[in-house]
Amino acid sequence: MEQLALIVGLLFATVVAVGLGDKLRLPYPVLMLIMAGALTFIPGFPDLRIDPELILPIFLPPLLFATAQKSSWAVFRVRWRTIIMLAIALVVVSTAMVAGAAWMLIPGIGIPAALALGAMAAPPDPVAVESVAGRVHMPRRLITVLQSEGLFNDAAAIVIFQAAVASAMDGEQFGLGVVGKFVLGAVLAVVVGMLMGWVTGLITKLITSSVARSAVTLVVPFAAYILAEEVHASGVIAVVVTALEIKRHARAEDAAERITRAAFWDVVELLVTGLAFGLVGLEVREVINTEGPAIWGMLPAAISISVLVIVVRFLWFGLLALLSKKHDDDLPPTSLKDVIILTWCGMRGLATLALALALPTVLPSGEAFPARHEIIVIACAVLLTTLVLPGLTLPWLMRVLKATDNGVEEREAAKLLALRAQEAAIAALRDNEVIKNLPPEKLLLVKDRMKRLHAELLDGDLKEEGTDERRRRGRELAIAVQTIALDAARAEVLSARNEPESDPEVVDRVLRQLDLRTMIMPES
Repeated sequence: MEQLALIVGLLFATVVAVGLGDKLRLPYPVLMLIMAGALTFIPGFPDLRIDPELILPIFLPPLLFATAQKSSWAVFRVRWRTIIMLAIALVVVSTAMVAGAAWMLIPGIGIPAALALGAMAAPPDPVAVESVAGRVHMPRRLITVLQSEGLFNDAAAIVIFQAAVASAMDGEQFGLGVVGKFVLGAVLAVVVGMLMGWVTGLITKLITSSVARSAVTLVVPFAAYILAEEVHASGVIAVVVTALEIKRHARAEDAAERITRAAFWDVVELLVTGLAFGLVGLEVREVINTEGPAIWGMLPAAISISVLVIVVRFLWFGLLALLSKKHDDDLPPTSLKDVIILTWCGMRGLATLALALALPTVLPSGEAFPARHEIIVIACAVLLTTLVLPGLTLPWLMRVLKATDNGVEEREAAKLLALRAQEAAIAALRDNEVIKNLPPEKLLLVKDRMKRLHAELLDGDLKEEGTDERRRRGRELAIAVQTIALDAARAEVLSARNEPESDPEVVDRVLRQLDLRTMIMPES
């Protein structure tokens, strides 16, 4: 009961942190981490013990799924170089640099254990980045880069970590076999994700309740992750592919389901994120208590590696900026300002902590795992340095660099998409037999209806006409026009979501207006 009370308390604290974060303009995950760490100073505060092997399977699937739903396959087709250079290459480089530093700074650590530490410190957390970047009105082009990086880098880090630990435990040689293992795991994960996406589509067609269909999407991420891990594939990639497939096969007629699912996942993402970072805060404090005074002797190495992680990221993005200029590429980073922002957003989080806690305590020989205490302390130092410091200072940095996005580009994109939806609706009405045979005065009503639809998409005004007005215009005609027009408009917007030049979040915003318009439409 004590454990349950603590979890409920953390969930309640999440709600408080969200409200406090809105007032202070600070990211609530960072506030949750600080609050949870501070709570452990209270005498008699209970401990919450979760098996380290369960941390990633419990928290990663829903959080990755929620983030991946905001993207699309088209984005990855455009940004495949970004994914390779950040989610894979930067993880490998960061792992190697941290491992090299740890090998020099920590006596007796050994190469496998040093590589395990490097894998812990390498991957930024997409959830932390999403929570922080969205609050400071960061330009969408930079958020998209961070999202693309964060959705896949955990997979590369986990493979390296598992190979390094196996090498330390069993004496297996750590070599190029890791590359083959990663590639095979990624391919199998894509297959699992495609399969789960297809199964989800089949299930949702058989279920009539929109609430039940939304609930299915909560189960699917866990199923995809577990199935992928069972066949020795990447659970991370499987969850991301599943989310992308579900969004790719979205149907125009599922307006009510989309509204329900969006609200459902907003709540799930908020509570799970808060609980996850609350646990991070509890575990960091537990590490400090466990190590006691000995932790002071570990601080020089911890500080050095924390700084190294930031420097490596800065140099890597600087290199990408130079290559972007050389090849006349408009994909970020394209300036020093972009490099600084993307570097400062390299926030470590849940994966770093989970991998640190998953480190074995002893070797098969009975000896202690090399430098285990130092590794955990350094991993927590990297987490705190890259999460708390940037999380609290990013709003200030964005103001100093004058990089805050005013939303003009997004509004223009939404305006063009709304116009495109209107044209699709008009074309559908023009080709419809019911509308073709209308008298001229009725056709004027149809055109007026289309103008109102376009205005609603842009300003979100979804007020219904009065009863007398509907009667005057003709109830049956209004319903027929709206049904035909909205079906065509939604289909056009969903089609645009799969196009490379479209921003999925802008598309989803316009689609939401159409879905809301559909839900308040009067029934015949």
